Amino acid sequence: MWLLMLITCLGLVLFEIGFGLHLAGKRSDIESWEGIERAVDGISHQARSSNGNFNGHSNDSIDIKVFERIRETKNQAGSLNERDLSRMRVYNVGVLMASHLDSPFDLERCGPAVDLALDQINKRFLSPHNIRLVKKKASYPSCSGAKAPGLAADMHFKDDVIAFIGPACAFALEPVARLAAYWNTPIITGMGDQPPSSEGELTVTSGMLGRIHKWKNESTGMFKDKSKYPTLTRMSYCQCRLKLVFASVFRQFNWKHVALLVDRSELFSLTVGKNLEYGLRQEGLLSFVRELNGNEEEIYENYLRDASMYARVVILSVRGVLVRKFMLAAHSLGMTNGEWVFLDVEIFQSAYWGDKDWELGDENDMKARKAYEALLRVSLLQPTSPTFQDFADNVRENALTEYNYTFGEGEEVNFFIGAFYDGVYLLGMALNETLTEGGDIRDGVNITRRMWNRTFHGITGHVRIDDNGDRDADYSILDLDPINGKFSVVAHYYGLHRKYAAAHGKKIHWPGGREEPPPDIPPCGFLGNAPDCHGNETTIMYSAFGLALFLGLVLLVICLLQKQMKLSKELHNMSWRVRPEDVLIEMGGMFGSKGGLQRLDVENISLQQFGIHSGRASIASFASLPPQVYTTIGQFKGERVAIKKVNVKKVEVTSTLLWEIKQARDVSHENTVRFVGACIDLPRPTVLILTEYCSRGSLKDVLENEAIELDWNFRMSLIHDIVKGMSYLHNCDVVAHGKLRSCNCLIDGRFVLKISDFGLSTLTTPSDFVRDQNYYTKLLWIAPELLPMTSIPGCPATQRGDVYSFGIILEEIVNRGGPYQEARQQGMDVHTILHKVRQCEYPPFRPLIRERECPPDLLVLMEKCWADNQEERPAFSTIRSNIRTIMKGFCENLMDDLLNRMEHYANNLESLVEEKTRQLSLEKQRTEELLYQILPRPVAQQLMAGDLVEPEEFSSVTIYFSDIVGFTELCARSTPMDVVNFLNDLYSTFDRIIGFYDVYKVETIGDAYLVVSGLPEPNGDKHAREIALMALDILQAVCSFNLRHKPDYKIQIRIGMHSGSVCAGVVGKKMPHYCLFGDTVNTASRLETTGMPGKIHVSSATKAILDKFGTFQLEHRGDVELKGKGTVTTYWLNSTTEADARAPTPPLLNNDEVPFPLLFAGMGK
Repeated sequence: MWLLMLITCLGLVLFEIGFGLHLAGKRSDIESWEGIERAVDGISHQARSSNGNFNGHSNDSIDIKVFERIRETKNQAGSLNERDLSRMRVYNVGVLMASHLDSPFDLERCGPAVDLALDQINKRFLSPHNIRLVKKKASYPSCSGAKAPGLAADMHFKDDVIAFIGPACAFALEPVARLAAYWNTPIITGMGDQPPSSEGELTVTSGMLGRIHKWKNESTGMFKDKSKYPTLTRMSYCQCRLKLVFASVFRQFNWKHVALLVDRSELFSLTVGKNLEYGLRQEGLLSFVRELNGNEEEIYENYLRDASMYARVVILSVRGVLVRKFMLAAHSLGMTNGEWVFLDVEIFQSAYWGDKDWELGDENDMKARKAYEALLRVSLLQPTSPTFQDFADNVRENALTEYNYTFGEGEEVNFFIGAFYDGVYLLGMALNETLTEGGDIRDGVNITRRMWNRTFHGITGHVRIDDNGDRDADYSILDLDPINGKFSVVAHYYGLHRKYAAAHGKKIHWPGGREEPPPDIPPCGFLGNAPDCHGNETTIMYSAFGLALFLGLVLLVICLLQKQMKLSKELHNMSWRVRPEDVLIEMGGMFGSKGGLQRLDVENISLQQFGIHSGRASIASFASLPPQVYTTIGQFKGERVAIKKVNVKKVEVTSTLLWEIKQARDVSHENTVRFVGACIDLPRPTVLILTEYCSRGSLKDVLENEAIELDWNFRMSLIHDIVKGMSYLHNCDVVAHGKLRSCNCLIDGRFVLKISDFGLSTLTTPSDFVRDQNYYTKLLWIAPELLPMTSIPGCPATQRGDVYSFGIILEEIVNRGGPYQEARQQGMDVHTILHKVRQCEYPPFRPLIRERECPPDLLVLMEKCWADNQEERPAFSTIRSNIRTIMKGFCENLMDDLLNRMEHYANNLESLVEEKTRQLSLEKQRTEELLYQILPRPVAQQLMAGDLVEPEEFSSVTIYFSDIVGFTELCARSTPMDVVNFLNDLYSTFDRIIGFYDVYKVETIGDAYLVVSGLPEPNGDKHAREIALMALDILQAVCSFNLRHKPDYKIQIRIGMHSGSVCAGVVGKKMPHYCLFGDTVNTASRLETTGMPGKIHVSSATKAILDKFGTFQLEHRGDVELKGKGTVTTYWLNSTTEADARAPTPPLLNNDEVPFPLLFAGMGK
């Protein structure tokens, strides 16, 4: 140990002696260096004093030859002695760049330039202030904002940096620039844009992609608003000025009609395209814009044909591989013969920017080379001065020694490397000026303002930083040399002059051997229909067509106006409004007699004295029975009417009321009560509604009257009348009844049942209502799903709810009593019945059928009508067809019964034809219903109408895929019948669950289950939420699912979800099938196959939509390799915080029962 310490001390002494001798030997070199520094400082001071204030448009021109003298003396200049170093104040500068991306802006390439620049500014600008900057570097693995903010925070808090150099990528730069603004720290980047990226990188940063739509009409993109980035300076270029470059080219060749094709599948092409679209549209140069999905299998000829209808100059803002495809497509269309010209953007010639070369080594190379002769390319001006070459040599040397990196053979030291050098150099000038004037070296905003709005000569040439902190760069226009097949510079665009400047001794090789550029407008016009080319015949033809089109439009407008005027006239037709003096009340009249008549006393009205009641009753039916009056009867204009009183405090004649009255007046059917009018001019709160008078009473009265004998011929006739009336109401503007009860089914003098009390919600809804026994009794006809939402019976109203009410009326007819007759006879009160109905028990609580003499099919129909799942209830159109089948053997109308018997034999042939017609109609109805189960209803209706179903593209849907884990093994251990029964039980459970959501089941293939939301009816962003909630319910239902043949076996499923665009359409003529196509379907399937049992695998696109609702808990899974997609970032959907009323399927009661999904849980509350 002592020996080791002695050797260590001896080594330190020898090092001190050697270092002292080294300093003594290099002192003369340091003095020589300090002389150079003084000369440079003198030049800088002279330049500033001659150009005035630096915050104006100053020209801080630094003689770039100083760099050459510095390089000549670099090997001779020594380091400062220890005393000078001890007096220096050391500040850290954070260098933050991507590493090992093989990009032009990697740390290995740009880091040496930053080191050279720091060495220069330390010696030239900061040594007189006894300040020295030291680099603190860090790197991140990809062009995303995943790690860069954290590294910047480490530099700020741990290393106390006073400035940031980098990042280069926009996605990494944006969050760091926001942090730098918060810390008041300058940040300089040599790029500040997002290069073409891989899918994985775009997925990681997908949160940034949504911001494109916020600035797509702006001129400078993501960093336009420098109030958010007040300390950011970009030293390379700004996409915002590409519009000036292209505009200068178009002005040079007098092109005023330009087409733009934008690839929205790649961020760089999309941002460039949006900037060009905004800028060229402002210049009045843009005639056509089309965005494409970037699918390599697209038909690019169609895009070019569309563009050629508006322009002969086409800008291709697409990724590299598509440029070649477009040019080949243009060549095949003959658009490379010299009449068209194409332009694209290649900011920097590098494979990292995408391969945009014509040569790929395939059979199309020669065609591509020929086509590329019609292409002009815009790129950044690459520095080529001797000074830059000396700089490049130093960068290569430092990269090898300091970063262990060797530039590839033929690899240039690119523009961005020099831009980073100029950025650090500009920072040094700003620090020097700040310290000279006594400013704070940590005042980032002040230092940044000294870098903005100034010019100087840098390594990359004349550097101009505008007042927004972006460089006004220079660009080159390149043309393909037809001799060597390589692009060469033929012109420049200098940001200082903002003009097109042809390169000396160069000219553009126009295709087709042209000596001049193609004209802006072809001689015969873009469509070849110019009058000069085709004479007056074409003019006359188009004029006639235009006149016919104009006359057609005028006729259409006139028809629409007439229709609108007719509708307005009908709405404002006040003939329904009844004056009180026109209404006569029948007083004391018995059945069959009108009795005395008395006018309404408007001044002192008391309707009770006239026998007017708020409820609607009726009269006993048959003349053999004692006549009884249950409703108020009156006369209006000589017509006998029924009068109903409603307490409404305030009635305003609004458009809503007028529309409801028009709907009621338009109802005209033999099984509906006719609306006569309304008296709204009485003292409040009284409104009288006048309707057609039905002398035989209501269905409720008939059923409760034991003196009336009801055979099944009579009952079926009444049922048939109800179905016909409700079927008509559901297909007219009324849409739904909402208050269908037995007391609202009236019978006229011809024993025809008519539906009453429909529509007119504004007039018939009382202002005040009492929750008495009568109120709760009316709720017995309300469907379970509507009970929690019903405060006044009839609101809300749905067609499925009307079907449920019809089922309760069927129970009344069969049992010949009120609703839930058996339950109430057993002592159960109305509140208990309503509570049990709300609970959605299994099996659901429904009325008990006592009488079994009714047709069995009627009992089956009744149970369908009051099904707990509203989707399982048949529509009235279906019920009507079923009733027609059941009605065989019964008379539809009592009055016609006698005539039917008398004409039975005479009309035997007619009856036979009618029977066959009924059968045909029934089979047609069954066929339609079967087709509706196979295809979406709108698609099926088009097919039945003989129309061609066009494929339709849906821009945003969510697709659900699931399969059964271990299905193959389970099938091997089960009989085929067991497998069929098991799949039927499981998918029946799934089918019941999806009924609660706005989704469409596409198909099942083996153990795969495919569901989509967002089509055929788009639903905004709700499709992701509907699928997510459905997937959680299905996953929960599977946990409680048991196999009948293997009770101990627990199945598991894998679920995958993805959102995107699809194309849907009907495929095939034999057994047509509604299919989905698109990459979204493949991605959802890949997510399912790469998922885990019992997990819901979600893509980033779906997660972005779910995050908008803020109610879903997702777990980051990480990067997953998908076949055909590469590496993508995915997530697990774990749960939701939504208090959704749609509950999952309950557990099985036994092994023989299939689980049914619980209905709305809110009903039990």
